[in-house]
Amino acid sequence: MQNATQLKELIHRIDGKGYKAYKHLELPFIFNGFVLFIDHVQGDPYAAPSALRARIRLSDTSISPRALENETRKLAAEDFLTRLFLFNSGKICKGIRGTGTSGLISIQKPGQEILKRSSVVLNDEYLEFRCYASLPARGRTILGSVAESMFLSELTDIVQLSSNFDSSIQNRLTLHADIYEDYCSLRDTLSRHDLVAFIPDGAILPRKSGIDAQPLNNSDGPVVPFRSPESLEITLQTPNKGPVCGMGIPKGVTVIAGGGFHGKSTLLNAIQIGIYGHLPLDGRELTATVPDAVKIRAEDGRSIQNVNISPFIRNLPFGKDTTAFSTVNASGSTSQAANIMEAIETGTTLLLIDEDTSATNFMIRDDKMKAIVRKEPITPLIDVIRSLYRDQGISSIIVTGGAGDYFSVADTVILMEDYLPEEITSKARTEIRDVENTFTVNPESLKRRVKLPSPRKGNKENFAAKGQHTLQIGRTFVDISALEQVAEVYQTECIAFLLKQYNDAMASGSTPMASVVERIFQRFTSSGFRNIKRGNLAVPRKQEVMFAINRARGIQSWGTGK
Repeated sequence: MQNATQLKELIHRIDGKGYKAYKHLELPFIFNGFVLFIDHVQGDPYAAPSALRARIRLSDTSISPRALENETRKLAAEDFLTRLFLFNSGKICKGIRGTGTSGLISIQKPGQEILKRSSVVLNDEYLEFRCYASLPARGRTILGSVAESMFLSELTDIVQLSSNFDSSIQNRLTLHADIYEDYCSLRDTLSRHDLVAFIPDGAILPRKSGIDAQPLNNSDGPVVPFRSPESLEITLQTPNKGPVCGMGIPKGVTVIAGGGFHGKSTLLNAIQIGIYGHLPLDGRELTATVPDAVKIRAEDGRSIQNVNISPFIRNLPFGKDTTAFSTVNASGSTSQAANIMEAIETGTTLLLIDEDTSATNFMIRDDKMKAIVRKEPITPLIDVIRSLYRDQGISSIIVTGGAGDYFSVADTVILMEDYLPEEITSKARTEIRDVENTFTVNPESLKRRVKLPSPRKGNKENFAAKGQHTLQIGRTFVDISALEQVAEVYQTECIAFLLKQYNDAMASGSTPMASVVERIFQRFTSSGFRNIKRGNLAVPRKQEVMFAINRARGIQSWGTGK
């Protein structure tokens, strides 16, 4: 193992040479206070940046033992330290100096969610930052003086400030971990209280815009803190904040109604992203939802392969089979039916549905339409939604502004007016609608074997993220833009990483997709990122991995029971 002086000498020797000479730096180097591993050097100034790891002995950091007290707090500390490194990098790194992105030092750029990330590894022995450096060049000629400044000055200062900090930073780290630990406590206690979601009093749910997840503040316009209606109010205990009062949404069928622009979808959006913890002062940091909740929407044009949608759609023209339904161009109704069946295959206990992003003929059929249209293959959701809960244990939260018939199948009705909720179940639901259809599904139809399309691209396998909303498997591009609960591009990177594991595991094709994904996740989450050197991963849910598989055109699926 070489030292920092030898790294400086190496840089001097390759200064002015062709870019490939940077490969000589792929070594570990001992610095004052940390060890630098240069794991991968990019091929040119426009390629993905070079991968680095800076490892500091835990005893040489300012991190208190409380950060390692349990896995929940450790995850939050890793998330916080990623953000601290990012902040210090922005303050210290002098930016682009040369061709392409030459001169940048970077790390994951997290959003509002607190996630398990590979960018920082924290354990009883050491703290490790997984960061990236765009090695500097003019054209393809190495800029040694800039590289020296990056490694021996800027990176050293960034690592020092991100691992040894004063009490004010320590207090912020503790708050970050406290908030996340309280969120996890709320999320994990929901089932014990027969709840599927919890929104605390005082929460700020509106966001600045559709592309800015920062909380709305008073400078943006009126901000209405959330307040629970008395009938749904519950107080839950947390380990740090103590008792937290707010609105509990019970298991069963819940309808959220109201006029346009009164907060219906804002509330649903907070619930759907409540599967993750959030930053202090995000406004939704203690909003918690059961972790397997799935947002369902219509998805015209998606590919469906061998999915049993017969609980919703049957007797199609020309005798097309819906117990093993396939299409390369789904309609709104067939896509929404498939999305629900695939969600059930993942083991969900809560469906989240917004009328605005649903197929109307899938959601409801009024009496006049039933009288006129005699050959209707669709069993609308309203006819089976109570059976979904009663017979399958799957709750639903439905946002509607126009389908008042859903009041008659609801256990709970919430009216949103001026961004505040009112519980109006007895007023809205004058009678309970009889269940017209029993929702039944053959368990064997949830055990599909699914093989991915060929991952070969030329002589290599290719599993890659192309931004947050697209995956690439070989030559196949997979659109996952409808998966609204994928919060960051780093989760998409992780989905691509896990699809490689899935493809290898499915080589024999003898195990159901759900079982293979579950096994991969157990192995992946239990081992952590200690042995995975990549710094650009954030853990998604198994639901999103399975949904991504289902959306890949060219998959092969078999074994569906009928």
